[in-house]
Amino acid sequence: MDRNSNTYTFIYASVMVILVAALLSFAAISLKPDQQKNIDIETKQNILASVNIETDAANAEKIYSERIVNTYVVNSKGEKVDGEAFTVNMKKEHSKPVEERVLPVFECEIDGTTKYILPLYGAGLWGPIWGYIALDNDMNTVYGANFAHQGETPGLGAEISTKGFQSQFKGKKIFDENGALTSIVVAKSNESAPAGHKVDAISGGTITSKGLQNMLQHDFEAYQAFFKQKKSERQ
Repeated sequence: MDRNSNTYTFIYASVMVILVAALLSFAAISLKPDQQKNIDIETKQNILASVNIETDAANAEKIYSERIVNTYVVNSKGEKVDGEAFTVNMKKEHSKPVEERVLPVFECEIDGTTKYILPLYGAGLWGPIWGYIALDNDMNTVYGANFAHQGETPGLGAEISTKGFQSQFKGKKIFDENGALTSIVVAKSNESAPAGHKVDAISGGTITSKGLQNMLQHDFEAYQAFFKQKKSERQ
């Protein structure tokens, strides 16, 4: 065949495209288990970070298996239902009505007491935000928090993923003295809010801050029946 002909060029290009596509597909399939493992490790690190346990990729799985003593999912009535907490897709669940969702719970043992870790999912300025928040066994006091984002502005909304911002949540209450769900108010320093429920908003990141506040309020509301059940068990 004449290598200078259009037919040869077309056949050659087609073969190369098919060959490269096949190689890329093979690589993607081969690497998928390793990629998923890395995602799982990062998720375990984030869960542990919400209870102030620092890990790295090398020890996260071991520490997770030691400290996370129980996992399960509940429904909006606080009842345990079938499902694996670690594999719940929070984005997918948030597209459903609250009464149809499954709500993951992770229990962590620290100094002889149980902390309850709940995953969160919401919307920031440029994309989704998510994270984990840990409650003491009074189901009211925040023990720790860990947040992440997809595309918030560096130095502004992206500050939700910093330790400095997250550390404000420790010790805050989500219920008021009358037992009403107040959640956490993310407000500017000059804005009025109950001290026990307020954390300082990010300077220049108002929309992300309010998105985080809405995420907390929305997800705490979904878990209210679960909170009530756990409180009744302690009485």
